[in-house]
This record gives sequence, structure tokens and C-alpha cells, in this order.
Amino acid sequence: MTIYNFSAGPAVLPGPVLKKAQEELLDYQGSGMSVMELSHRSSLFEDIITEAENLLRKLMDIPENYHVLFLQGGASLQFSSVPLNLAQNKKALYVNTGSWAKKAIAAAQAIPSVNTKVIASSEDKNFTYIPQITKDQIDQDASYLHITTNETIGGISYQEIPDTGRVPLVADMSSNILSNNYQVKDFGIIYAGAQKNIGPAGLTVVIIRDDLLNEQSLFAPMLDYRVQADSHSMYNTPPTFSIYMAKLVFEWLQDLGGVSQMVKYNQQKSGLLYDAIDRSNLFQSPVNKKDRSLTNIPFLTASDQLNQEFINAAQRQGFENLKGHRSVGGMRASLYNAFPLTGVKRLVDFMEEFEKAHGGD
Repeated sequence: MTIYNFSAGPAVLPGPVLKKAQEELLDYQGSGMSVMELSHRSSLFEDIITEAENLLRKLMDIPENYHVLFLQGGASLQFSSVPLNLAQNKKALYVNTGSWAKKAIAAAQAIPSVNTKVIASSEDKNFTYIPQITKDQIDQDASYLHITTNETIGGISYQEIPDTGRVPLVADMSSNILSNNYQVKDFGIIYAGAQKNIGPAGLTVVIIRDDLLNEQSLFAPMLDYRVQADSHSMYNTPPTFSIYMAKLVFEWLQDLGGVSQMVKYNQQKSGLLYDAIDRSNLFQSPVNKKDRSLTNIPFLTASDQLNQEFINAAQRQGFENLKGHRSVGGMRASLYNAFPLTGVKRLVDFMEEFEKAHGGD
């Protein structure tokens, strides 16, 4: 039985990438050593991290005045790193769009020297839409405006990036990096945990504009963007295997035609599932249509009992990790870049069968 992994993260990885990693696992390029055994100071690993950066720069069209950092700690560590680097004794603005935005806000609020302000929120409707942001809402003296471009749990996503004027835009892009057509030049900082569209857990990518590197040293060098940039992500031992895997994913994505082709593919996959939900008399989407995510799709029936029955029946058919987050309930299908179109078609067929078996027309 084929298994289709709908996990929100760690998530499905491309089959060709896993196969290549398997082939090279015991002996990387004739070294007699696994990638996991290579010194991060070796020429072999230096080539890996350099090529990973070059590929990412090409895929995302990253301008020369931006640094690419390969760090640890997940996106959650960046919740603290961003305000510590950019907003000491300054104002930091946030948009509250769900669980991950709330965690970023809480981390900034925990720093006494940062004046944290939430300028917009969709909590009034249980985070089922993206609030509109206009330039007149944004204090032009603020150090940055932070958004979460895609809420993994709630399934809402920015279709258009707000105009922030001269205020740098900072984005947690963990769940839709490399699967959208955003422009890096519109952001001051982009950060993303790797375990959804980039590779295995353990790596965090930070893309930061030159002028936003902090002028004052931080008390914690590991959180200091300038230290990390000056040391080319080698201040301490980086997550070597995760970076190697990311390089393979970047190569795979480039071979498929790059981000623009992946966006089309993701639109096809998500469109197929959303169409099935919209024409169903049993399933429904809680998300405002114009703000629907391409990568994380929550849906539900009329009762928790029926939701659980569907999840159990789906699992018996090889559909894994369809259970929605405990804060939302229902089901959630995460369709990251590596998730195959075939899996979506199979899920849609199963949903239709399930609906017929439960009194649907």
C-alpha cells in the first residue's frame, strides 16, 4: 500500500532526494566518510554549503545585498532573534494571524527593551482570514513589521505582500518558502524552518538585508545576526547533514523548473482539493476563500465524531497525518512541494467515497 504523508512537518521529502542521499550516505564523493561525518571545516563541506547558498539565491532571486544564513533553533528561535537584533529600545510591529504569529508576538513581548505593538489581527473570526494592512497603520519610525506569510495551523496565507513604506518587512515564511511567488526585495528579513519545503528538521534559513545587520553586539553570539553573517554560518558547528539535504532539495527544485513551476504545481494540487471540498455536502473549509493557503488545507465535517471516523478510515487507506491541529480540530492536508499530485487525487476519490457512504448525494 502506498503511503501518502500529509504531515505539517517534518514533512514529505522528494523521493529522488532521499534516493541520492541513500546512495551517498556511506561514502560521500569518494571520501570514505558519510556527510554526517565530514568536518564542517573540510573543503568537501565548504563546497556543500556554498553550493546550497548559490542554489537558493538563484531559486529565490536573492539580491546581492542580502546575506543567506544557515542556522539552528528552528523558526521559534528567530521569534527572539529578530527583536533582539532589530528593536532594542525601539518599536516592533506585528500582525496577529494565528498560532505562529501569536508565538512570535509573545517572544517579542518578553523582551523588556522592545516596544511591541500588534497593529492588526484576525482573532475576531478565529484566524480564518488575513487582515488588511494599509500604510497609514504602520508607524514609519518602527524598526520593522512582522508577518507570518502562511499559518500552518489555520491554513491562511498572504496573497499580496503589504506595502510598509520605509519600515522593513520581516516574515516567518516557514511553511510556504519556495512555494510562492513573493519577491525577496520586498522583505528586510525572511526566516524559515527547513522541515516543510527545504529538508529535514534541524536547519533554519535566514535571509537578511545588509543594512539590517545589528550595529551593537548581542549578549548571546548565537543570536547575533552580524556574528553569524561574518562567520558565514560557521560560528559554531552548523547542522551539516540538514544543509546537505537542503542542497539536494534545491537541486531537485531547480531541475523541475524552479519556484515558478512549483507554484503552478501547488496551485494544481490545492485547487483539486479545494474544488472537492467546495462541491461537497459533507466537507467544508473554514477559511476565507481569498486567503486560502496553497500548502496547508484544513477541512472538517459537521461533527467531531465524524471527523475522527474519517481520519481513522483514511489512515487505513494509507493517508497519514490528516488529523487537524488540536487548536482547530477537523482535518488538515499539508501539500508541500514534495507532496505528489497523485496523492491529492487519491484523497479526493476517498473523500467522495466516504461522503457517499455517509448519506451524501
